[in-house]
Amino acid sequence: MNKKKWVILDRDGTIIEEKNYLRRPEQVALLPGAAEGLRLLCERGYVLTVVTNQSGVGRGYFTMDDVDRVHCRLTELLAERGITLQGIYVCPHRADQRCACRKPAVGLISRASADCGLDGDDIAAVIGDKESDMQFGKNLASPVILLMSGYGREERARGVSADFYAEDLLQAACWLLERQK
Repeated sequence: MNKKKWVILDRDGTIIEEKNYLRRPEQVALLPGAAEGLRLLCERGYVLTVVTNQSGVGRGYFTMDDVDRVHCRLTELLAERGITLQGIYVCPHRADQRCACRKPAVGLISRASADCGLDGDDIAAVIGDKESDMQFGKNLASPVILLMSGYGREERARGVSADFYAEDLLQAACWLLERQK
């Protein structure tokens, strides 16, 4: 039986352009290399999910309906390019609410795991642009890839460590595929 390969991605600054407190679907724009990298992973049989902190909900800047509309647009843009996400999992809480689902906590993984029929041993990598993404991956005992998009350059300059530093999702995908040989 072939083992499934699971890649967990951040959303803002990883797949789409970082826009503080994004709430409007028409503002969703894929980052350069994102579609190419994700399509390559899909073609090689990887299961892709997104885990994202959206504290703008907890702060009252926008609603979960706004988040859902943004995710519908993201899903459409990816589908147009032959890419399917198996799920998008959202923490709507502020950092000071100390919930179990806000990255770097791993609370959303049990739901994602159940929905996708995967477990922690299936995780090939966690990819993101922030320290919280890297710590999230480390908390899952997963390899972590820090993208230089979004906040990635600033985070690397601050000394945030990762298993690999990639300019974009295409470079991250190529590294991951090479590593999985």
